[in-house]
Amino acid sequence: MTTKNWNDDARPTTAEGWTARAEEVAAVLATDAVERDRANRTPHAEVGLLKDSGLVTLLGPKAHGGAGESWETAYRVVREVAKGDGSIGQLLGYHYLWAWAARLVGTPEQIAAVEQLYTANNFFFGGAVNPRDDDLVIADEGDVLVFRGKKSFSTGSKVSDLTVLEGVLDNSGEHVFAIVPSDQDGITFGDDWDNLGQRLTESGSVLVEDVRVPWSSAAGYVDKQFQALTYNTLNVPTIQLVFANFYLGIAQAALEAGLSYTARHTRPWPYGGDNKESATEEFYVLDAYGDLQAKLWAAEALIDKANAQLSALLHAERETLTPEQRGEAAVLIAAAKQRIIDTGLEVSTRIFEVTGARATASSVGLDIYWRNLRTHSLHDPVAYKRVEVGRYALLGELPEPTWYT
Repeated sequence: MTTKNWNDDARPTTAEGWTARAEEVAAVLATDAVERDRANRTPHAEVGLLKDSGLVTLLGPKAHGGAGESWETAYRVVREVAKGDGSIGQLLGYHYLWAWAARLVGTPEQIAAVEQLYTANNFFFGGAVNPRDDDLVIADEGDVLVFRGKKSFSTGSKVSDLTVLEGVLDNSGEHVFAIVPSDQDGITFGDDWDNLGQRLTESGSVLVEDVRVPWSSAAGYVDKQFQALTYNTLNVPTIQLVFANFYLGIAQAALEAGLSYTARHTRPWPYGGDNKESATEEFYVLDAYGDLQAKLWAAEALIDKANAQLSALLHAERETLTPEQRGEAAVLIAAAKQRIIDTGLEVSTRIFEVTGARATASSVGLDIYWRNLRTHSLHDPVAYKRVEVGRYALLGELPEPTWYT
């Protein structure tokens, strides 16, 4: 992979500057995204690029060398990176969620410790949290918690410095989150991620054996009692909106790739009775691109609205969040997610209709966009997102917090 050294460049100081930095990263990634996807190698260099660019500490406190930026900026950055490589956009978005995990559920002391740790060291997060699997079992051994079990998915696994574990106490059934070093004897990452798309996300399995965590690192617990807030439940809306943004980035890249190919290579159809000199004059080509572009603009506007709304909640005082605010944000995110899934899959399929048969060559790589969108959009059934919006529109019901809502 082509790399870039930002050591001599001024560090961005504005949201616009960080978005521009993300565009630079995307340009580097785009140069060989298809070749790296085909090779399916662990993306050490790609994560190194994210670290070198400063994007890893975008949300980190300025006091520890971070940018202190907002989630609205982080979502835009994820989108831009995903234009260059959907897998790396996903990795970065998941990292931002797990970097915010302490702030979502931790005590003030835990938040300060975790944010200093990852920001000062430029650490990258992964997470072994998959609600569809059996929970990790946690034994309470006095001052120490011991995590054991296996998860099918652990995005960011082999490229992470820190891993978020989640499990259930065997004596009470309560859930516990903890952040631990990824490189330790008790954590074994499986080399078993070989899926249709998002192939560089290192989302394979993880085996957790006797990982010991002090009770003081159990996020949000004081004297073994969890300090519950509505704010704790923002984890799912936050990651669902990460999905929507990197889906949008992938779809935008698909459209741009189609436009570029059509302008340079697609030939006009000579048997239509109204023959054109160029494919860019073909009525059906113009009609298709006009339709797809309009739908993407609409999806982008909806996602931007959701980004702004959720970012405001994430950066407000944690104690002030109400269930109603949380529910209204979740409905808007559900609407944004279902819209970009439908639109993104349509864009990544229909570009073949307006690029032509030669565009199906493996060397062109237009398949990568559909494969990436199709793979990750199966994360949870989009029909349930439509139902959430439908219940809100028809019955005025807000979705209750779950592991997927």
